[in-house]
Amino acid sequence: MFLRNGLEPWHLLIVAVVLILLFGSKKLPDTARALGKSLRILKSETKAMREDSGDPAPAAAAPAPQVTPAQAPAQAQTPADARPAQ
Repeated sequence: MFLRNGLEPWHLLIVAVVLILLFGSKKLPDTARALGKSLRILKSETKAMREDSGDPAPAAAAPAPQVTPAQAPAQAQTPADARPAQ
């Protein structure tokens, strides 16, 4: 007994019948819409909280630092430049 096999189809059927008896068939679609809207709001709020906390999203990559000419490393001398003048 103790949910050894999880929910079976007849369990779900009993839950559906009880919900229809409690709420009536006219209010169930409205209830489902309200639940969906609440879940969307919850999802958007948790996303906003995550962005406000400063934690970067795992998919977002940090931008590469831009190098200005003053910060660029000195270019290596070519062999012609490296020869001493005679």
